[in-house]
Amino acid sequence: MMGNPKFAVKGFLISTVVFTVICSVYFLISVSKTDGQYIYPIDDAYIHLAIAKNFALYDVWGVTKYQFSSTSSSPLFTYVISVLISLFGNDDHLPLYFNVVFGFAIIYVLSRYFSEIFSGSKNIVISILFTLFFSVLHLQVLSGMEHVFHVFLLVLNIYCLSTLQNKYSLAGFYLSLLLMGVVRFESMFYFVILAFVFALIKKWREALLVLLTGFIPIMLFCWFNYQHDGYLFPNSVMVKGTTLSLDSNLPIHLKTIFLDNLLFNVSFYKIGFFPILLSVIFVMRDYKTKSFHEIIRSNFLLIVISLLMICHSMFADLKGLFRYEAYILTGFSMALIPKLKGLFENFRSYIKREKLITGIVLINIFILMYKCSFAHKMLENGGKNIYEQQMQSAKFLHTYYNESKIVANDIGAISYFTNIHLLDTAGLGSVETIRFNKNKRSPDAEFEDFLSRYTINNRYDIAIIYDAWLQNHIPKNWKKVAELKIQNPIAVAREKVSIYAVDQNNLKKLKENIRSFKWDRNVEVTIVAQP
Repeated sequence: MMGNPKFAVKGFLISTVVFTVICSVYFLISVSKTDGQYIYPIDDAYIHLAIAKNFALYDVWGVTKYQFSSTSSSPLFTYVISVLISLFGNDDHLPLYFNVVFGFAIIYVLSRYFSEIFSGSKNIVISILFTLFFSVLHLQVLSGMEHVFHVFLLVLNIYCLSTLQNKYSLAGFYLSLLLMGVVRFESMFYFVILAFVFALIKKWREALLVLLTGFIPIMLFCWFNYQHDGYLFPNSVMVKGTTLSLDSNLPIHLKTIFLDNLLFNVSFYKIGFFPILLSVIFVMRDYKTKSFHEIIRSNFLLIVISLLMICHSMFADLKGLFRYEAYILTGFSMALIPKLKGLFENFRSYIKREKLITGIVLINIFILMYKCSFAHKMLENGGKNIYEQQMQSAKFLHTYYNESKIVANDIGAISYFTNIHLLDTAGLGSVETIRFNKNKRSPDAEFEDFLSRYTINNRYDIAIIYDAWLQNHIPKNWKKVAELKIQNPIAVAREKVSIYAVDQNNLKKLKENIRSFKWDRNVEVTIVAQP
């Protein structure tokens, strides 16, 4: 797809300037609240950095330098960051720079894509900016996570899908598939659905190639992962994903998948329902005049992305900065905007003729505004939250317990900025606790007993945890020493972090260290009186 070069370039330049200005403003706002240091608005960014650092400097794929832990849900992104650390040094801004580059790359590909649809730069710019903000890409860029890379690969894949007869497009299509699965494992839904829709129009060769290209890298990583910890997928997939097992729990699993995750999931209606509804209307209109194969061909991308949204909702997550579904929302924009060409080119005539579609489009615009409002709050105070909670915890550990054995359940910053030995109660950083968290299992008495025995037998020093995450199953032999409270939490799980003495001989010294440490002025430190 060549597009109109003049309009493509103009659309790219204008969109890039607008997007850069918005990202820059939020960057400066964040830095002004964190003592001049840019802090990512989500702790998970530091998980990638911790593994990348340990792999680059110590040749250990793990959240600590002492042992393997498959904590990263995006092995390729983490590996790329480790390469950048090897080349440029251990700089926590490297993921941000990486995202900026691929953010520009997304805008470039979108400008080429939409220039083939519209004959004027104005509509190209509107289409690009709608796509960027519908997927909340400015938040993804500044979050330092893998989702920008994931969005880029999907955008490139869809762009190349439009002209598979071109050898360069063919190469880009399969290369993006090859990389996509090891950037985000949810891409498996895309591979299966894409192959399924190809099969519907009897393109058997393309369907087979899509499956092979997408799944071979995933299978290789699963083999590598299994050799190290006995699980096929990264810890986060095992802990957070929804599985369907054919046992006595099948009815419960079916309820979770179809009711809890889809039909009764408020996030699904806020994110995916109305784009799907719009897609259904376009498909049904063709039903009256076209054959089955013609319907599939003319609505290929709409069908793929709609089914992808449904599968993602049932088996993955729809939460957390809108990051997990950013690639789907981008796909919806690329699929729906060409169908809405008349709305862009003859607005007044279109809204009079297409009242239902116009109404649903307005709802999607309101959804965009809602997501951007949430993103504004995250970008305004998210870094501040992480700075006051996770960064302060990391600085405290680095000062007094830099190589100690620590129990925690929010592990990014404390792993990246220290050399601690870690037991992660949430299962992301420790294979020992995965079985207690697998398939979203809640804490119970068995887990409490394990934590009590394991931390004593292995001589752990202290614990820094969210009490609520263990749901009243905190080991009785742990003694709470202090609580750290921040105000207006939006980017952290809880406003309070509790510090426990796991080793009772450490209790007095721990209390002294907490009193001596210079906490940020916005952290309220409460020493807990012991009975």
